[in-house]
Amino acid sequence: GFLAKNFDPSISWDELGWIRESWKGKLIIKGLLDKEDAREAQRMGADGIVVSNHGGRQLDGAISTAQALPHIVEEVGDELTVLADSGVRSGLDVVRMLALGAKGVLLGRAYAYALAARGEAGVSHLLELIAADMRVTMTLIGANSPAEINQSHLDAVVKELKMSE
Repeated sequence: GFLAKNFDPSISWDELGWIRESWKGKLIIKGLLDKEDAREAQRMGADGIVVSNHGGRQLDGAISTAQALPHIVEEVGDELTVLADSGVRSGLDVVRMLALGAKGVLLGRAYAYALAARGEAGVSHLLELIAADMRVTMTLIGANSPAEINQSHLDAVVKELKMSE
């Protein structure tokens, strides 16, 4: 019953065109894992995309964001703002996503848990932990700022991705 009430199987890229015509602000599409879908979002007028498998909740066999991200960045990275989401639990995970080509990283589930546990103080603490972990990781890979993180750092931060492929 839940799926029938909340998901419309007739939705297509045409609806995105309608949204783009109606909405003049920035349009970011979340939940893409395929480079052809990223290209279609760009053709339909999206300003950015969020590469995400929604934490694996929608399709538990879907590829990970980390696996999809490099292919999507290669396809549209200069034409769209590419953000990453899903599987981000630490500063190291943020650095990994940046090294894989994301321009920014979302902390949806971690943020929600911190907010539920301790409100604003919980979110502040989470962000401090993420930032501290990022600083340690950047020091270990030789990056002085998030802007310096790039593909040359992949060997240091994405070993388990290579082992799982």
